[in-house]
Amino acid sequence: MINTSALRAQPTLVGKSVRLVPLSAKHTDAYFAAALDEEIRRLTGTHRHLTYAQAQEWCESRAGHTDRLDLAITATENGRFLGELSIYAVSPENESAGYRIALSSIEFTGQGLGREATQLVLEYAFERIGLHRIWLYVYAFNMRAITVYRSCGFSVEGRLRDSLQWEGRRHDALLMAALRDRHRTK
Repeated sequence: MINTSALRAQPTLVGKSVRLVPLSAKHTDAYFAAALDEEIRRLTGTHRHLTYAQAQEWCESRAGHTDRLDLAITATENGRFLGELSIYAVSPENESAGYRIALSSIEFTGQGLGREATQLVLEYAFERIGLHRIWLYVYAFNMRAITVYRSCGFSVEGRLRDSLQWEGRRHDALLMAALRDRHRTK
């Protein structure tokens, strides 16, 4: 049984290096700056250019959504914005949901921050929300992310061929999922 109040709770989840806090208006500037980073845009397959007003509206509106969880990834030591993540497309009937994460800059990769954030949110999703399955899409060229997802218990379930066209080339996306009974944290 899904605990929908855990979605409405807007939790703060604290790890060793990251703190996940509800995404809000105070994150607008950093969220908008991340949307301008070309490498982040490529890794997430984001063609659309976000305006500042759209970023502000998005960040301000997150607290009002009780059917999903949108969290900012911040540094525990100084509160610096490192990225954001979401549990979305929650299906109570199937006890499943989608997951997405984006660090705000390449400078934050390779430090275990995405792994720690993913582990924190998976634990919350499985133990507090009561989900059984969490799925995501990742582009097949993003080997760093695929490695992180695998280390967090995700397995490849399928391939979406030629799902992204980027600078004249087509790229596959992988469908990956983690199951509660196979969830592991490292």
